Amino acid sequence: MSDPVVFSILLALLLGLLASGVWVAVALLTVALAGLTFFSNAPTGLVMATTLWGHSHSWPLAALPLFILMGEILLRSRLSQDMFSGLAPWLGRAPGRLLHVNVLGCAIFAAVSGSSAATAATIGRMSVPELTKRGYPESLILGTLAGSATLGFLIPPSVILIVYGVATEQSIARLFIAGILPGIMLVGLFGGYVALRAWMNPALIPVEDSHFSLREKLRASKSLLPVILLIGSVIGTIYTGVASPTDAAAVGVLFSIILAVSTGSFTRRDFMDALMSAMRTSAMIAFILLGAAVLSVAMGFTGIPRNLAAWIGTFGLSPYALLAVLTVFFIVLGCFLDGISVVVLTTSIILPMVEAAGIDPLWFGVYLVLVVEMSQITPPVGFNLFVIQGLTGTNILRIAKAALPFFGLLLLAVVLITLFPQIVTFLPSAMGN
Repeated sequence: MSDPVVFSILLALLLGLLASGVWVAVALLTVALAGLTFFSNAPTGLVMATTLWGHSHSWPLAALPLFILMGEILLRSRLSQDMFSGLAPWLGRAPGRLLHVNVLGCAIFAAVSGSSAATAATIGRMSVPELTKRGYPESLILGTLAGSATLGFLIPPSVILIVYGVATEQSIARLFIAGILPGIMLVGLFGGYVALRAWMNPALIPVEDSHFSLREKLRASKSLLPVILLIGSVIGTIYTGVASPTDAAAVGVLFSIILAVSTGSFTRRDFMDALMSAMRTSAMIAFILLGAAVLSVAMGFTGIPRNLAAWIGTFGLSPYALLAVLTVFFIVLGCFLDGISVVVLTTSIILPMVEAAGIDPLWFGVYLVLVVEMSQITPPVGFNLFVIQGLTGTNILRIAKAALPFFGLLLLAVVLITLFPQIVTFLPSAMGN
């Protein structure tokens, strides 16, 4: 049976299972089992057993539950209120005024949570009622929140970069550092869009009492100091090589507990809730990763990725053309699957053709995260949209419409890192080996 036919059969099986509501991990394992049993000569039981065992005790993967736990702890602390009170005095006179709290607040929380949905929930719980009360337009409140929360996938410690690193055997530390400059670029693009809207239509933005002295601003900024120290302790130790991402994650959990307890509002019940939530999320992601690992090995035995890459090569696509096709592919796929599922489903098949085209896998990881970020704000399966709908009760299509300009800015970011790959590669290359 030819490879295109085999690939079509396995793809149809996978889509059928996903459409029927089967867990993603179970669907992956089922397709892997079918591929090994019917389309290869490999010993199915032995391959599955060794793959599951080999991928279940990965040290880099240990960073995943720790960073998730850190985010869950801070989600239940007073961090969001402290960020609002610390940022608001500085932003009262900026074009767009307190809408920038959504952008900068999401960027700061993304740097300690690693999760897009957690970022949307934490910042949204604080900013939406406050900005609504002050008279800011709903479309800009919801749009800046939905768009800026996607930074949770890119700014380290990013859960999805850990997943990509484990799935492709890339250095998680270098992936983390590679996400810093693109993350800062996105903050600039989002903030620039808010400022542009304010300049074009000043009537949109309510007048704020923004007369704060420098001393008052500095006093308010004290509430930002703990979280800035937390970010510095995690990212700084990774960049300098003092600690691995897993070690830095453990330090981050310890500091986040201290930070949460010091606010006076973090109880033992909150800690147990954070622990259980982190355990459920980590188990779900680990299960998906194990299913993807078995599917990746099964695909290797069938020879489909190698032959598919060779088939794509016959079209003579340039790297730019290949990336354009992949961007459309990932955007469409992201409309129906969550970001982590998109990454683990596609890397084993996509990466060989990407490497054959001469594209750096490290750069491709950041590109993939940017494209997957778009799926967080596109219906019908845009997780940020669901989170914000749960917070506000607003129709999901209205939220998606408000987030549409930020979808365009994410697409612009993809174009920029494609034309200027140094945005991604400069800091990792400065790390050395």
